[in-house]
Amino acid sequence: MRTYRYFLLLFWVGQPYPTLSTPLSKRTSGFPAKKRALELSGNSKNELNRSKRSWMWNQFFLLEEYTGSDYQYVGKLHSDQDRGDGSLKYILSGDGAGDLFIINENTGDIQATKRLDREEKPVYILRAQAINRRTGRPVEPESEFIIKIHDINDNEPIFTKEVYTATVPEMSDVGTFVVQVTATDADDPTYGNSAKVVYSILQGQPYFSVESETGIIKTALLNMDRENREQYQVVIQAKDMGGQMGGLSGTTTVNITLTDVNDNPPRFPQSTYQFKTPESSPPGTPIGRIKASDADVGENAEIEYSITDGEGLDMFHVITDQETQEGIITVKKLLDFEKKKVYTLKVEASNPHVEPRFLYLGPFKDSATVRIVVEDVDEPPVFSKLAYILQIREDAQINTTIGSVTAQDPDAVRNPVKYSVDRHTDMDRIFNIDSGNGSIFTSKLLDRETLLWHNITVIATEINNPKQSSRVPLYIKVLDVNDNAPEFAEFYETFVCEKAKADQLIQTLRAVDKDDPYSGHQFSFSLAPEAASGSNFTIQDNKDNTAGILTRKNGYNRHEMSTYLLPVVISDNDYPVQSSTGTVTVRVCACDHHGNMQSCHAEALIHPTGLSTGALVAILLCIVILLVTVVLFAALRRQRKKEPLIISKEDIRDNIVSYNDEGGGEEDTQAFDIGTLRNPEAIEDNKLRRDIVPEALFLPRRTPTARDNTDVRDFINQRLKENDTDPTAPPYDSLATYAYEGTGSVADSLSSLESVTTDGDQDYDYLSDWGPRFKKLADMYGGVDSDKDS
Repeated sequence: MRTYRYFLLLFWVGQPYPTLSTPLSKRTSGFPAKKRALELSGNSKNELNRSKRSWMWNQFFLLEEYTGSDYQYVGKLHSDQDRGDGSLKYILSGDGAGDLFIINENTGDIQATKRLDREEKPVYILRAQAINRRTGRPVEPESEFIIKIHDINDNEPIFTKEVYTATVPEMSDVGTFVVQVTATDADDPTYGNSAKVVYSILQGQPYFSVESETGIIKTALLNMDRENREQYQVVIQAKDMGGQMGGLSGTTTVNITLTDVNDNPPRFPQSTYQFKTPESSPPGTPIGRIKASDADVGENAEIEYSITDGEGLDMFHVITDQETQEGIITVKKLLDFEKKKVYTLKVEASNPHVEPRFLYLGPFKDSATVRIVVEDVDEPPVFSKLAYILQIREDAQINTTIGSVTAQDPDAVRNPVKYSVDRHTDMDRIFNIDSGNGSIFTSKLLDRETLLWHNITVIATEINNPKQSSRVPLYIKVLDVNDNAPEFAEFYETFVCEKAKADQLIQTLRAVDKDDPYSGHQFSFSLAPEAASGSNFTIQDNKDNTAGILTRKNGYNRHEMSTYLLPVVISDNDYPVQSSTGTVTVRVCACDHHGNMQSCHAEALIHPTGLSTGALVAILLCIVILLVTVVLFAALRRQRKKEPLIISKEDIRDNIVSYNDEGGGEEDTQAFDIGTLRNPEAIEDNKLRRDIVPEALFLPRRTPTARDNTDVRDFINQRLKENDTDPTAPPYDSLATYAYEGTGSVADSLSSLESVTTDGDQDYDYLSDWGPRFKKLADMYGGVDSDKDS
């Protein structure tokens, strides 16, 4: 055995890269058939001469997941300096030394103490050294070696997802890509087939297939229809060892959903529909709903409805409800039961989104017949016209018939109708109507010049059902009659210069007429017959509805005649002829050489040295006013003798004196003392009123002194009665208000007004019992009492 080991050592030396000390194929239980060792070659003469190396580098292989009960043997370290006498000690350091790997310090045997997992750590690097046990010095340099964990197939393939979700359009071709699944194996891919994964399908055939090497899932069945089945669950297996028997495997679930395509046309569940609607339904009224079913979903199930044919093509309309995909049939025009009772429509439903590759399945639309029955309702009367226009002359007499309106019940029963005028439109009751035949006649006289058009409303009501009524506007035009005479357009007042020449134009006249003749106005102007002869002026008709006033002589004298009144007759040419007489005032005035008026007053020229009448009247008025003023002034002076000589703010009659100060309270000795009122003797005897002048001097009347216990109210009433009978009192009423508490108060009076003039002593000791708020009062009045006592 010894010779065999040296042979192996010589083989390792000859190889630049040593491998195993023993063949691995003989390892079954984790222990080699023969012991592995790392030895140091000595100076044997049988070996080649070379530089000495104390350690031989090597690596050990160790199977993972060892299941034996003993420690797993790794190998042996040996130095050529070891003579077997126990003088050397082997030391191990590095990855897992002392924990995972231990060494026999005497023999150099290395063992693994735990199960090792290559997937956790595939390689361990350790360092070995031999030292002298006595000196502790290394006899060999430290050398490094490797322990590699040999892989076994102990990990199954694991998919990246536990559950996959995928979609694929329905009706897809065979081989359409769906999704790719991936599984990984933690085993060593460089050693054997432990990490070689193969995919297979366990559930989902014959609809889907999977590529064994890539994991790509594809469709395997043609024309899979979502409407038949939408959800599929596919189970995929991933197996290592290349799928061979004994390999480990893992599975995953793939949920596949078929998405919708437009492969189904809309279909009506029935071929004929029937609805009813009253004839009174206004346009836009919904009549009924129809719905075609579509097995598709989403936009592929959207439906558009249209009326393609039928008798009611222009009477009805269909719209699509986007939420329910229903077709709503509505009224397009007004219906009339008496004209047509039944309509037949052809309604078509189609898909707006069509896929061309499915057109071979047929047209993506369907049609149905809709029958609409119009129901009769009790309708209001209908007038023969939407509006009536009538005419009447303004000179028509009362009860003159203007025209008539006609209305009838459109229903088959033809109920009778009565007529009336809406009095809200004819407040003056100018017109009336025959309730039976609808004849319109006047009830008052008309005047075109007051109101040209009359707009009224006529009501037609069914006699058997008064709730059914209708209205129609009636426009009545009043025709003109020549019943107004023309008149001047304005009031004319003109002048003529004293030095005017004959046939000189001094004024142009214009006329107006309230009437409105068909051929227009044609006025004629002339002087009144009574003024035509001997008139100083003439009228010239211009034949254009104007006329001019011309002078007939040369020169006018305002001293002889200052004003001329010229009557002018204005006539129209209508039938009957209407005429009126208007007066033009012409004043004679003095003018400059340009014809501009300067003065028209004849009185100033007649009395050049005297005064005019107007001036005399003004002077007389001034004298009267002056006399009235003097009389009033004298009366006021007489009245003032009895008035007060002094009118000041202190006058108590009409003056209000406002004081904004609060007063001095109890300590104010200057305040008003009511004791003076109670003791009239305190008033100075010779004090009289200074605000008026006394007419007679009366001695002041002595009044008795009031008792101390007299109430203020009684005192005031007593003094008021005395002053009313006192001739020295003021001649006017005076009102003085005194604030007092009166008699009968439970708390008695707290006023100190009376205490000033009375001799009775007051006891204020009770203020000390009222608390700290009345301490100041108690000190004040208590001090006063003490002063009096002293």
